[in-house]
Amino acid sequence: MKWFFTLIFLVVTVDQLTKKLAISFLRDASQSISIIPDLFSLTYTENKGVAFGMEFAPPLVLLLLTGLITVVVLLYVILSKNRSTLFLLPFALIVGGGAGNMIDRVILGRVVDFLYFDLYHGKIFGYYLSLWPIFNIADSAITIGACMLILFHNKIFPDGTLQEKNNVC
Repeated sequence: MKWFFTLIFLVVTVDQLTKKLAISFLRDASQSISIIPDLFSLTYTENKGVAFGMEFAPPLVLLLLTGLITVVVLLYVILSKNRSTLFLLPFALIVGGGAGNMIDRVILGRVVDFLYFDLYHGKIFGYYLSLWPIFNIADSAITIGACMLILFHNKIFPDGTLQEKNNVC
């Protein structure tokens, strides 16, 4: 469990450090810093909503919801008896990412985003579409953790009843 909390701390630290750098070097810049031309840039924005900038609730509700989800996931892991790396890793990423974005919501009232993959932006059927949102390290950690839970679901949460049925025959 020690490395579980270490990974959470590492995700929060890297997230907050990179956001501080984005605030210092990108917030007042008039344009993005292109890293890979026409593909990847550092572009500062602040997001009051959740994924893809959707604002479905006031900032205080989002803060409370983020806090509740983070605490529930943390309690689930602590109370679980599963200590395998494959179980702990995705949850550490999700909790660390949630905590990183929650810190922004408490301090700034919104989340700092700065990583941008310019996969496509333009009009489709008369509506402006940006295929990929600007995001941050915390968002990446949450996404990677969630994808791990989906991809390795059967290994992370083995179904004991299915195994027992197979052993009966």
